[in-house]
Amino acid sequence: MMGRMLTQPVLPLLPDGAGEIAPGVGLLAGEDGGGLVIVHGLAVFAWDGGDEAGRRLAAVQLVRLRAASQARVAEVFGVDPATVWRWDRALAGGGVAGLVPARPGPKGASKLTPELAARIAGLDAAGQTLRQIAAATGVSTFTVRNALGRVPAGDGASGRDHAADEGAAAGRAGGGLPVLPDPVPRGGERALARQGLLGEGAGPVFTPGARYPLAGLLLALPALEDTGLLECAREVYGKLRNGYYGLAVTLLTLVFLALAGEPRAEGATRVPPGALGRVLGLDRAPEVKTIRRKLAELAAAGKAADLIMALARRHAAARPEALGFLHVDGHARAYYGTRKVQKTRIARLKFPAPATEETWVADQDGDPVLMVIAEPSDSLAGELRRLLPSLREIAGQGRRVTVCFDRGGWSPALFADIRAAGFDLLTWRKGPAPDVPPETFATVTCADDRGREHEYDLADTTAGLEINEGPRKGQQVTLRQVTRRVPARGGGTRQIHVLTSRADLTAGEVCWRLSSRWREENYFRYARTRFALDALDSHAATPDDPERLIPNPAKKTAAAQVRRAAALAQAAEASRDARLLELRSPPPGTASIITNQALNRINAPAETAWRELEEAERAAAAIPARTRLGDITPDMARLETEVKQITHAIRMAAYNTETTLARALNGRYARAGDEAYALIREALVTSGDIIPGNGELLIRLDPLTAPRRTSALAVICDQLNQAQASYPGADLVLRYEVKNHPGPA
Repeated sequence: MMGRMLTQPVLPLLPDGAGEIAPGVGLLAGEDGGGLVIVHGLAVFAWDGGDEAGRRLAAVQLVRLRAASQARVAEVFGVDPATVWRWDRALAGGGVAGLVPARPGPKGASKLTPELAARIAGLDAAGQTLRQIAAATGVSTFTVRNALGRVPAGDGASGRDHAADEGAAAGRAGGGLPVLPDPVPRGGERALARQGLLGEGAGPVFTPGARYPLAGLLLALPALEDTGLLECAREVYGKLRNGYYGLAVTLLTLVFLALAGEPRAEGATRVPPGALGRVLGLDRAPEVKTIRRKLAELAAAGKAADLIMALARRHAAARPEALGFLHVDGHARAYYGTRKVQKTRIARLKFPAPATEETWVADQDGDPVLMVIAEPSDSLAGELRRLLPSLREIAGQGRRVTVCFDRGGWSPALFADIRAAGFDLLTWRKGPAPDVPPETFATVTCADDRGREHEYDLADTTAGLEINEGPRKGQQVTLRQVTRRVPARGGGTRQIHVLTSRADLTAGEVCWRLSSRWREENYFRYARTRFALDALDSHAATPDDPERLIPNPAKKTAAAQVRRAAALAQAAEASRDARLLELRSPPPGTASIITNQALNRINAPAETAWRELEEAERAAAAIPARTRLGDITPDMARLETEVKQITHAIRMAAYNTETTLARALNGRYARAGDEAYALIREALVTSGDIIPGNGELLIRLDPLTAPRRTSALAVICDQLNQAQASYPGADLVLRYEVKNHPGPA
């Protein structure tokens, strides 16, 4: 009957002060929190202030009567549509009683009665431990400490087992803060975002509360500000399309996910969106579908390389002292999908496999500075030559920079190009080289930039290298050669040669500087494990260029035929020589007659083998070294690169952020060399209180798993407080504290 009544013509007016929910449907709110719902001029539902069950019943009935949509009712009542849906389920399952809010805090009387407190005191006087007393009385160790008066004032939230403590009053902790309060309702902003009217995105709004999960992620903000990720992204991309989640929130979400151990977009399914949303200052964080859509929007702009370059310039400006030596190396990202992707040799697998080649540049500490997608089939030498202008732009004109690389970049022509571009070089010598006389070696002892002592057996000479390719063909490049003598596996010694253009460095520093190239390899290993360096962040692919020239596989086949023909020719010649020797050296007492016919028969197989070798060599020389890709594999594909470069930029910033926090422990934590990164990872996912007010955002973190770690975290907080950093998008200065570590149980 009511369903038919709602199809009548709508009365034109609602009472004064009533807000419209739908045509003919309005809500008149009272000053005491009560309300009255009017439908087509009739008062249908009413509730008094404090009658939460009546308010929820009115909302559910409006949806059931189809007087308004669920989304519109939720917006007017200040909740999410999912909340209205839960109210509907509660009404269906338990009637109006199901709509009564559950009592907050402990659901029953406290177990800590006077009789129990007296028993606990007696057991403590008998010398039992807190754990023994807790087991005997059936309560938690926190309750035992509370009964004995051993809980520090204002530090009740620091106990790890507080959730089981029946004595926690009304769900309050740490100075009366509510535990995990509901975030500020953002239904209105979401409605505006759906209509494209919100603008760039919702701003952060924080609710004071205790025990926020992932509150430790806010430790990363000052160090993240130093990387310049948000500023560089603003310069490159401007802003995203109007929506609830803006550019800064999207990037912060991805950085926080990476620091929380879930660097891929799919990792958002394993992090509660409400928990992550609280540290973002929102009601909930974007989820997988939204993150992918935002990444696709950024990728469509085609500016990922510009973002990485902007980050590299920011890195150079923030840490100019680390750019004296730049380590350049290639990295193969293996592909295990079904598309045809060009194979390349993957060093850690020790065999060729489908992969995408990347070229990375790290500073002298091993921190990533720049990465570019390498051209398929291009060598490290070719990539180095292509990178020289970018490296000069990053370092600045006139700055002395030494480029360090391994044997993959060996090319005397490249060495001359590096010198001509104003760079120095440091690399291993490749290929056979004459040994240095033993009398030129001397024992050298030195210390590296981290204070570690090294002892080398070195010889310091020079080497001249002929250039056999390119426009400098026929010229010679002369470099300093430092030779290191080391024990050989089979006994004795062997010599390892290092080439450099730096004459001002000591021989010992030349050696440990080049050995420091492994710091970049350590980054690759750590990033593969912690930051999904090789993850396939996009399943898109594009057809490869059919006109691209690739190594001709027929050349390899022809070379194998030449080697086989050469082996056969040598075998035939050896057989001929053995036969001739037999004829010319007959046994004693016998005669041997050698005729021209016999010689021709003996020479025939060898002559035939040599002719076949000459034909194989001519055929191999006639085959071009490179051929069109379309003539070999026309269906070859290239993996999508824009999304991958964007995620690389975000994860580089996350890694540099984590590294900055870890290095803050140097000299302040005895186990920093072994535990710094593990401590930072624990601190970033710890819980804590978030308290906005007075122009600042106070983050009071819960203690870590060990007192020494809690003390180290307090040191980091003191350093971060000196930075006076602000929360992105809000005029709130970040201030950090750590709660006292609880005493032993």
